[in-house]
Amino acid sequence: MRLSDKTCAMEDAVSRIGAGAVVMLGGFGVPGTPFALVRELVRQGPKDLTIIKNDANEKGMGVDHLLAAGMVRKLIVTHIGLNARAMAMMNAGEIEVEFCAQGMLAERVRAGGAGLMGFVTDIGLGTELATGKPRVEVGGREGVLETALRADVALIHAARADTFGNLCYAAAARNFSPLMAMAADRVIVEAEETVAPGGIVPEAVHTPGPFVDDVVPLGALGEEYGIVRRA
Repeated sequence: MRLSDKTCAMEDAVSRIGAGAVVMLGGFGVPGTPFALVRELVRQGPKDLTIIKNDANEKGMGVDHLLAAGMVRKLIVTHIGLNARAMAMMNAGEIEVEFCAQGMLAERVRAGGAGLMGFVTDIGLGTELATGKPRVEVGGREGVLETALRADVALIHAARADTFGNLCYAAAARNFSPLMAMAADRVIVEAEETVAPGGIVPEAVHTPGPFVDDVVPLGALGEEYGIVRRA
């Protein structure tokens, strides 16, 4: 069977993201953040986005460019403490921010990718994180219903991809990306290196190709964003 070639131009891939979209961004601070795709998203400029990411990056990079361009309606994050712009916009009521404990964010995304509507946990009971959320009793114990998260599009950074979309992440850059690739209707990947099918040994595949829709080879463009190709 001949596998399809999913490589495409960055402009074409990002053009599928419309106003009001829910967008997941892989990354834990710098590692794994799809900086090139984010900058192209800023260039194209769709408004009223909901961004789901571990953090808001630091000022002057990643999510901060989306905030500066006035493209974000809501952030769903674990923290924004490294980004003064995000904090100021939240305090001024210019954006809505929903905070999740880090493990809870990961589990909400995983649940979305697994086709679940949500899950029940006792984490957060008695804190602001549980305010307004449905309470459920299971086996005599009270829990909070945490809803699953899904997105219209996930933007992912991979160290290596084959043309069919099998992905390999580098070390800690793996973080949220495999979960988000399962929880979005469309998955767009920027790849430091792109190889033919078979160029990634099966045991090194972290995200299988069927989850991926578009592969954007970074090539020399990666250097523009400080991405160093690994040997």
